Amino acid sequence: MSIARTFRFAAITGLFTAGFALPACTTYLTPRDCPAGATTATAAAPQGPATVAEAEAFIKDVNKELRRLLVNVERANWVQSNFITDDTQAIAAAADQEIMEYLAATIKKATRFDGLKLSPELARQFKLLKLSSTLPAPDGDAKIAELAKLTSAMPARYSKGKYCPKPGGELRKELAKDKKNGEALMCTGDKGGVALGVLTSFMQKSRNEAALREAWLGWRNISPPMRKQYQRYVELGNEGARSIGFADLGELWRSGYDMPAADFRQDTERLWSQVKPFYDELHCYVRGRLRKHYGEKLVPVGKPIPAHLLGNMWSQTWGNVYPLVEPYPGATAADVTKALKEKGYDEVKMVKQAESFFMSLGLDPLPPTFWERSLLKKPRDREVTCHASAWDVANNNDLRIKMCIDITEEDFGVVHHELGHNYYYHYYYKLPILFQSGANDGFHEAIGDTIALSITPKYLADLGLIDKPRKSNKADINYLMKMALDKVAFLPFGKLIDQWRWDVFAGKIAPDHYNRGWWALRTKYQGIAPPIARSEANFDPGAKYHVPANVPYIRYFLAYVYQFQFQRALCREAGFTGPLHECSIYGNKQAGKRLKALLELGASRPWQEALQAMSGESQADAGALLEYFKPVRGWLREQIKDERCGW
Repeated sequence: MSIARTFRFAAITGLFTAGFALPACTTYLTPRDCPAGATTATAAAPQGPATVAEAEAFIKDVNKELRRLLVNVERANWVQSNFITDDTQAIAAAADQEIMEYLAATIKKATRFDGLKLSPELARQFKLLKLSSTLPAPDGDAKIAELAKLTSAMPARYSKGKYCPKPGGELRKELAKDKKNGEALMCTGDKGGVALGVLTSFMQKSRNEAALREAWLGWRNISPPMRKQYQRYVELGNEGARSIGFADLGELWRSGYDMPAADFRQDTERLWSQVKPFYDELHCYVRGRLRKHYGEKLVPVGKPIPAHLLGNMWSQTWGNVYPLVEPYPGATAADVTKALKEKGYDEVKMVKQAESFFMSLGLDPLPPTFWERSLLKKPRDREVTCHASAWDVANNNDLRIKMCIDITEEDFGVVHHELGHNYYYHYYYKLPILFQSGANDGFHEAIGDTIALSITPKYLADLGLIDKPRKSNKADINYLMKMALDKVAFLPFGKLIDQWRWDVFAGKIAPDHYNRGWWALRTKYQGIAPPIARSEANFDPGAKYHVPANVPYIRYFLAYVYQFQFQRALCREAGFTGPLHECSIYGNKQAGKRLKALLELGASRPWQEALQAMSGESQADAGALLEYFKPVRGWLREQIKDERCGW
């Protein structure tokens, strides 16, 4: 399944870990903070020692006004991502600037209440307020405006990025076989060209090494112009982080996990150490199979895997090379994509079926406005951001998804994932705005992924998309291999994106070493290498959406651990006693009751308590993931016993 992901908070700019609204004219704001025509209770700052009553009033105002401002931001970014123009960029940038200014002022004003003995609920809201912006504003109107423009311009450049294949080259020849690409191939140089969706689709299916290499390199032509912009974004973001008491932006990001920032970094290393031996075994096996297909010259023994050969533009998941590495060819021959099309699934029916999964657990149907306001199909008349995302635009159950759905097995899973976000929004939208988020951002991603784990052969058979599966060890190994190529292969990528950014923010990776630092981490953690040498003229991190869009990424690494803990807990609640990979909670209302209880908490409790309520465990642990994949891991070890593993 894909890593098409969801950003509720300012989908383009990634400014917040939870949603937030416009400055009120209250005791705590100066007349300059008030919109034209508004009235003020008083312009003077409070005098004397702060009181608990003042703290309660302050947070009440914050929740009210952050809600209003978030709606402005969400609407601006919804429009910009659906109508990408210079004007919508400007509108989104203005909304981003407004909320950055408000958060900067409000977070500083909140320090007045430091040291007060507050109720746990009130104290948690103050804590979340301080951590509410993943990009705090620096001091000075000019710098705030500059940062807002950067956070709009970089993702817009990414979304509009195209590549014109070389005349006479293998890529152009391959793409020309599909008549739908005709207009896109009528391009010259930097005018017109092929969009990311076409390039990624091509890389999923093609085995033409020369064409794959050109597609990989071609997409990375979009990012060098972002390099100076990104450097400036880092400077301004760090200024903003320091202004609210953090050493840099990375420390701020790592502080949002109910533990000290340094402990959180160590904890991600602990989790990675649990799964690294399994990843190394999978890497060794896949490299051996790719070497058999492409030859030792392209895929040498004991060396990193060339990044363009793994079926994904970013080598983040490897499921698209499954046909080359399938353990038992033909043991599972069901073609779910073909079945979806034969059964008459269109974009709406794909989403309806995902909705029916949640309803089978006893959860609510989606509101009628969801079907009126979502974007499910790529428009022909304009550029849109096709990156799948889920929204509650007005913070009042205004649920939507924005996704250019293809009728494929992969997107069938992605749709289930996206609705996981929507159902989280639905069950916490009545909480104070500062609690309207997941227990941490990894929880938000893990909910959708947990649901996707229940898209088992049994679930697909219940829908009539495949024949009822018969018990078969070979079929199990094939199924688990396909899952591992996505779930396990992703783990080091999910970790290193933010590790690179943390080191950039901290100055450990200097601007003139951005690309070198990027590839050092990709080789260290993933065991991959670029198809040709890269230099500092390149800016390969910018070719991954989340980097120019300022979206923290460690949440996905965490989600790929949490989801198996969640799945194990829900399967136990459902009374399932078989192998974990065979469990689907589809139709089980007892599991749905446990899930709903977690969703309703939002961010009102520390994530450790939320995890305890869901699973009975208070620490993230990859043990459930290893349990899920236990059968295929034993098989893998046998297959690679004569291979030279490592890189």
